[in-house]
Amino acid sequence: MGGPRGAGWVAAGLLLGAGACYCIYKLTRGRRRGDRELGMRPSKSAEDLTDGSYDDVLNAAQLQKLLYLLESTEDPVIIERALITLGNNAAFSINQAIIRELGGIPIVGNKINHSNQSIKEKALNALNNLSVNVENQIKIKIYINQVCEDVFSGPLNSAVQLAGLRLLTNMTVTNDHQHMLHSYITDLFQVLLTGNGNTKVQVLKLLLNLSENPAMTEGLLRAQVDSSFLSLYDSHVAKEILLRVLTLFQNINNCLKIEGHLAVQPTFTEGSLFFLLHGEECAQKIKALVDHHDAEVKEKVLTIIPKI
Repeated sequence: MGGPRGAGWVAAGLLLGAGACYCIYKLTRGRRRGDRELGMRPSKSAEDLTDGSYDDVLNAAQLQKLLYLLESTEDPVIIERALITLGNNAAFSINQAIIRELGGIPIVGNKINHSNQSIKEKALNALNNLSVNVENQIKIKIYINQVCEDVFSGPLNSAVQLAGLRLLTNMTVTNDHQHMLHSYITDLFQVLLTGNGNTKVQVLKLLLNLSENPAMTEGLLRAQVDSSFLSLYDSHVAKEILLRVLTLFQNINNCLKIEGHLAVQPTFTEGSLFFLLHGEECAQKIKALVDHHDAEVKEKVLTIIPKI
């Protein structure tokens, strides 16, 4: 006999942003309980809420239990499970606000300093989902420097690095907190050039956010970037990377042309991104892409060439 499902499906309609992947499986599992069975279900303990068998979106009281458990336990298994459950529930806009109001952001944020790398990753994932809410970003921004340090000092292509990059990308969708990454721009390009395909794409998403903001243009152009960066404009580069480096070039050029911006031309040193993007080699590589086999790449190139 079909039980009431309204609360779960209304909440599912509020699903937002990068954290969606954590919730879809649990929300789409069948829940065939009768009205009487639902009414008789005993209250779940905090640990029960983390055991993977609890299908419902948590309410405020359950979230409070979970946050207390996360704050009070030292068991790494329970901490990790609690962070996963919180991260899943933080993908819903209603719970993003509730978790903030319950004081949950610093409880989760403190776990990014945990020595256990899996716990650190789950904490970053939870903060990533919470950061979709603009009010939450005001509280999450205090962790930006720590996240940057972890991203650039930790193992390349690791789960923690990718989780940190995703969080930084969400935190830079608007211009409000982008200035906090000024001193890390050169590091971003280093990770871009040395990381694997997934890491490259995530770094480029972050750089594209920065490149749309004229206030970040000078900082981007001053960054010291290895000349191997230009190899990303080669025709054999994966489309998801190639389109993004072309858009990066386009965004920076557009910002430079904004009336009054950089009216006094700063001095850029050799080896800077400015010299790479405005050199003859870069221009030739972009022009050569006009014959690219992919129509989307070709279209992007045709919009850029007149501005070179």
